[in-house]
Amino acid sequence: MRDAHLERNSLARWACPELARHTAASGIVPAPSASTVHRWLADDALKPWQHRSWIFPRDPHFALKASRVLDLYQREWEEEPLGEDEYVLSTDEKPGAQARMRIGLPLPPGPERATRIESEYHRLGTLACLAAYDVHRARVMGRCEPTTGIRPFTTLVDQVMQSEPYVLARRVFWVVGNGSSHRNWAAAARLSDAYPNAQMVHLGVHASWLNEIEVYFSVIQRKLLTPGDFEDLDEFAAQIIAFENHYNAAARPFDWKFTRTDLNRLLARIRQHDRHAPHPLAG
Repeated sequence: MRDAHLERNSLARWACPELARHTAASGIVPAPSASTVHRWLADDALKPWQHRSWIFPRDPHFALKASRVLDLYQREWEEEPLGEDEYVLSTDEKPGAQARMRIGLPLPPGPERATRIESEYHRLGTLACLAAYDVHRARVMGRCEPTTGIRPFTTLVDQVMQSEPYVLARRVFWVVGNGSSHRNWAAAARLSDAYPNAQMVHLGVHASWLNEIEVYFSVIQRKLLTPGDFEDLDEFAAQIIAFENHYNAAARPFDWKFTRTDLNRLLARIRQHDRHAPHPLAG
């Protein structure tokens, strides 16, 4: 009995043979085999051994912050439509993008055989990818820096705000997360002091999934950085910028369908599981 108790406490996840042994030790007759347990579990609607990561939002103003950004995606601000000379930029950094050079050359694909990529590589260093994405014009403006920080982010802001059409725009909304480069009111003040027509709009904590630039970063990760094989950091940076130009040549705005109505429904559902989660906005 003691041994069975220790086995239960030493396992975070059970396998079918262990479940079959436990069933037999519990005196159930006839005791099922491991394959029978596997079949039962496969047929059952509930599969508690499967899991995925999850973070409940904790920011009490999460709904308000997220709703403002979702309105901007719909070309609205404070219940007023945006004008033709007003723009929405989604921006963030992708830190630690690693340049790697494979030790061996890849083997080409063959019949019923995928391309084989050498798993060993030389580490050539990392770069930070900074980018601003014009939500409605589907245009990316980015750069590579040795690291993230206030100064690299400010350089990106200068690059964008000193170019057309933003330099003469009535308003340019910068949607940002809560990274240290652009966190809190001080970052918003730096932006508006340097460019009076620019306004920073912060998302809540753990809301990067509402920042459209993250979609672009996932595209560049999938289409350029994976599996990745570069000669040096200079080539790495050049390839990232070349990909940006390639992307802009055919880009269309993302088909963004998640609205503040969907957000309210999600937060209401979350509160059924966690009473500390933020309240949805009033209707």
